[in-house]
Amino acid sequence: MSENSVIGFPAATGVGSMPGGDAREAAKTVTGSLEDFPFLPELPARGPGADMIGRTAGLLVELYARVEPSGWRLGDRPGRDTRRARSWLGEDLDALEEFTQGYEGDLKVQAVGPWTLAAALELRNGEVALSDPGACRDLASSLAEGLRLHLDEVRRRVPGARLVLQLDEPSLTAVLRGQVRSASGYRTHRSVDRQVVEATLRDLVGVHAGGPVVVHSCAPDVPFTLLRRAGAAAVSFDAALLTEHDDEAIGEAVEGGTRLFAGVVPGTDGPLSDPAGSVMGVRTLWRRLGLRPGLLAEAVTVTPACGLAGASPAYARQVLAHCVRAARSLADNPE
Repeated sequence: MSENSVIGFPAATGVGSMPGGDAREAAKTVTGSLEDFPFLPELPARGPGADMIGRTAGLLVELYARVEPSGWRLGDRPGRDTRRARSWLGEDLDALEEFTQGYEGDLKVQAVGPWTLAAALELRNGEVALSDPGACRDLASSLAEGLRLHLDEVRRRVPGARLVLQLDEPSLTAVLRGQVRSASGYRTHRSVDRQVVEATLRDLVGVHAGGPVVVHSCAPDVPFTLLRRAGAAAVSFDAALLTEHDDEAIGEAVEGGTRLFAGVVPGTDGPLSDPAGSVMGVRTLWRRLGLRPGLLAEAVTVTPACGLAGASPAYARQVLAHCVRAARSLADNPE
């Protein structure tokens, strides 16, 4: 079992984003619904700087980004967009601190990982940073330092918490397969060597020394084996996108002590099944893999399929509570 294994973690949490723009309301919902494993909410509905790319760009050290018509672009100095991103993050931290007074337990914070960030942030020439290996290295280094400072700030505000760092990497598979489009849209950037991808992720995982790191992707074909080798303590994914092609890698991950954050509850408004029905697919996967049922509750954390930014506030509250009940069902009846 890896030293960063999260076996024994609370059995339900969220992915990251929440609907609306009220930081206090989001923090109240998250801490009230997920008493054992809350997370720092992200509220992208507030606009540029609150979106996942802008929020993480605001964490960078000695690199700055601004909004252009085509997206976020790196620049020479901090401007209005950087200040806005940092201001909103400060509001979110204030709200989280207010609703976690005296809290002792696991607390998750999210940031975009180095490869999805490199596939999204543009250089001065309009191409994404992924097009330039040197820019990728600089970006990863800046992100690592920014994450260290961010984690220190969260520890200061919630001193009783054990922090869990989640790196959001929805573009990782596209990076590995050479599917990230150029600025013109007529070609794609060449694939990045898997060893380079793995080494960069390992360096970012190492930022959270002594603490577990989750890598999240709600895209198909999550590279479970690569993430496990890079040191991820857990992999977070949309369970509806799994195929039998993933079975071997998932089985090896579980047997190696990697936890699965299984996204089994829809992230947008709609009818919900009963809690036991929501985790039926996880039980089916377990039987297919031949893993012992008793390991289920130890190895799986239940989450929504992806972020909840597109949900209504009422549905978001309902989903988080549903994840807790579904996880309880999994623990009470693993068969």
